Amino acid sequence: MMLTRLIAARSRSLRRSHTTLRRTFSSKSPLVVDNPYTLKTYCEVPQMNDKTVLGYVDASASVQASWKNVPLAERLDMVEKALDQLLASKEKIAKDVSGMMGKPLNQAMGEVDGAIDRARVLCSLAPEALADDLLPEKENFFRKIAREPVGVVLVLAPWNYPLLTAINALIPAILSGNSVLLKHSERSPLCADHFASAFEKAGGPSGLVRALHTGHDEIASVIKHPKIGFVSFTGSVPGGSAVYQSVASRFIDTTLELGGKDGAYVAPDANLDAAVETLVDGGFYNAGQSCCGIERVYVHDSLYDDFITKATDIVNGYVLGDPSSNTTTLGPMAQPSSIEFLSSQVNDAKEKGALVLTGGQSATDDKGMGRFFRPTLLADCNHSMDVMKEESFGPVLGVMPVKSDDEAVKLMNDAHYGLVSPILTLTLFVTLTLTPNPTP
Repeated sequence: MMLTRLIAARSRSLRRSHTTLRRTFSSKSPLVVDNPYTLKTYCEVPQMNDKTVLGYVDASASVQASWKNVPLAERLDMVEKALDQLLASKEKIAKDVSGMMGKPLNQAMGEVDGAIDRARVLCSLAPEALADDLLPEKENFFRKIAREPVGVVLVLAPWNYPLLTAINALIPAILSGNSVLLKHSERSPLCADHFASAFEKAGGPSGLVRALHTGHDEIASVIKHPKIGFVSFTGSVPGGSAVYQSVASRFIDTTLELGGKDGAYVAPDANLDAAVETLVDGGFYNAGQSCCGIERVYVHDSLYDDFITKATDIVNGYVLGDPSSNTTTLGPMAQPSSIEFLSSQVNDAKEKGALVLTGGQSATDDKGMGRFFRPTLLADCNHSMDVMKEESFGPVLGVMPVKSDDEAVKLMNDAHYGLVSPILTLTLFVTLTLTPNPTP
C-alpha cells in the first residue's frame, strides 16, 4: 500500500544515515563488561558521544513521523515478526544475558520465553487499549478521546531482568505509534542491540528501535531533547530520582519502577510446605537480584520453628556453579559491590542478635570460580537490623516470628519500599481482611 512504500523509501534513506551515526563514537573508553563467573571480559561496547546520541534522537523522530501513520494492524504484524526474530535468536540472547550478569543459562532461556509471552499479551490488549473513546452524543457536536503517540520514547532498562523489563515499555510504545531509544544498564548493554536487531530483521523502518550505549551525562541530555516524549525507567531509587527531576523540567510523563523490600507473611493456617517452597524460591531466584523478590518473611509463632527447619534444608540445597551448567541453581553476583554490601547487612544483623542459619559470606564454586555470595538465611531478625529495612538485592533472607496478623501487617508496612507483599494462607477471609479495601 502507499503508506508501506513511503516507509520503505524513508527506511532506505535512514539506513544510510544510521550507518554513519554508528561510526561516530567518542574517544571515551569502551564499556567493558566482565563475566561474573569467569571474571574475564565478556564484551566491550564503544560508547557514543553526546553529538552522536542527540543525532540518534533526531533520526528516531524522523522514523516516528511516518510510523505513527501506520495502521495498528500493520504495527501488530511488525511486532509479531520481531518477536519471531527474538525467538530465533533465543540461545544467543540467553547466552549474552548469562555472560553479562551471571543468570543461570536455563533461567536466561526462560526469560526470553517469558518476554515473548508477555509481549504477545500486550499485543492482544492493544486494540482495545488504543481504541477511541466515543463520548455521549450532544446536539451539533461529535466528541471522542483519541490516543495519540507521544513521539520518541526513551526506555532505560536494568540488568537483572533485562528482557522482561524492556518489553514492558518497548512493545506498548511501538504499538502506540512511537519510536524507541533503548538504553540498557552498563551491565547488560548487548540486550539493547538484540532488540534493535530483531526489529531491523523483521523488516521494520530502520531505526524504529535504536540501541544507545552511553553514560549518565549523555542520557540527561537526551531527556532534555524536545523530541523525547516519554521516559520509562526501571532501576535504583537514586536513578529514578534523577530521571524524575529531568522529566519534570519538561512536563513530560514517565514511569518509574524502583527498589523493593518485599515482605511476606505466613499465617497460622498456611500450607507450610507450600509456603516455605514458594518464599525460598521467591527470595533466592536470580540470586535474589529482583526488585519483586522476597527479602523478609514474617512467620506466625505457631509455625516459626518448623518454617526455619524446612527453609534451611532448601537453602542448603542450592548449587553454586557455572551458569552454563544445568546443575547450577544459584548464579554469581552481577555487581562486584554487592559482596561487600551483603556482608555488611549480615554482620549488622548478627551484631543485633540474628542467627545465621546458613551462608553469610562470599564464596567461589568448587572450581574456585565465580563472584558468589552464599545463599543466606537469617533467623530471629528484628527491625533494628538493616536487612529488614533496606533493600538487599541478593541471596539473603531475613525471618522474624510474629504473634498475630496485625503485627505482621504492621511490620510488612514498616519499610521505605513496596511492590510485593504476599500473604500465605488457606483462608480467603484472612487475605481480604489484611489487604486494603477497594475504593468504591
